[in-house]
Amino acid sequence: MKSSSEVEIQDFQGFKPEAFRFLRSLKRNNKREWFQPRKETYEELLRHPMMAVVFELAEECKSFAPEIGFNPKRNVLRIYRDTRFSKDKSPYKTNIAASFPFGTYAKNMDSPGLYLHLEPGQVFVAGGLYMPSSLQLRKIRESILKNPDAFLDIVEAREFNKHFGGLEGEKLKTTPRGISPEHPMIEYLRHKQFFVSNTFEESVAMKKDFPKKIAKEFKQMMPLLRWLNKSQSLW
Repeated sequence: MKSSSEVEIQDFQGFKPEAFRFLRSLKRNNKREWFQPRKETYEELLRHPMMAVVFELAEECKSFAPEIGFNPKRNVLRIYRDTRFSKDKSPYKTNIAASFPFGTYAKNMDSPGLYLHLEPGQVFVAGGLYMPSSLQLRKIRESILKNPDAFLDIVEAREFNKHFGGLEGEKLKTTPRGISPEHPMIEYLRHKQFFVSNTFEESVAMKKDFPKKIAKEFKQMMPLLRWLNKSQSLW
């Protein structure tokens, strides 16, 4: 048994099949009257095991990702949705997730970072920059223009593309202002998001070695995170 602040965390033994059944039921019954009587079940099946995953990730990743802070209380995200600006007023997320910002900016949602979530039917893992500001985008594009080879050495590396299938993210429908549509880096310069991801069957999360598998994914993502961090001076 391990402790994080005042929270005791059991050694990770794998998520139970009931955890995914709970998420499926929540998806069908996304309302407070259903969830509140089952909150302790959610904590037992999902939140506490995810905290245990974070604890093990801290050990697995410390040698190759010292810039990432692993803290179960901070990294595991709340299940409650922010519905203030959403047409969907469902009160709960239908996944259990953890995010890992780069560097000391644990509260900065604009920081590059790593991400993991479990949802009905699959495990999703990602890394990069999902919601860059206009200033961040400008700095990233300037970095690509200034030294395209450094960027290409990461996103077009054979192992990187074999593992992730290339850089993901929403793109501009046109071209960034001041850049020729014929520029050799135009497809990357059109990106509004910069990340990579992988998905796995839910059964991988039920195995004791699940944190090791996720750590291997994170290791492959770190060069992109470091490049994104270096490309600007916001963090």
